[in-house]
Amino acid sequence: MSKTITFSFRSSKYEGTEAKEIFTFENLGIDEEMDDNLLKVEIDKLFQEWVWDKLNISYSIVIDEENAYSSEDRQ
Repeated sequence: MSKTITFSFRSSKYEGTEAKEIFTFENLGIDEEMDDNLLKVEIDKLFQEWVWDKLNISYSIVIDEENAYSSEDRQ
């Protein structure tokens, strides 16, 4: 029997906002023999993607610097 991972979350702020799904390593494309540290990083990445998909979250990160330039400035 293959290993499984359960992803779940519940919002303490928004009642009824929760989800839970069980995946096999195979479903997620994870090698069961992967190094524990790499496995933890990969599962964390997949969990974040899963939560963002469930909540339909989009985001951006803006760092404003005085001497910042845009990709257009590189021409």
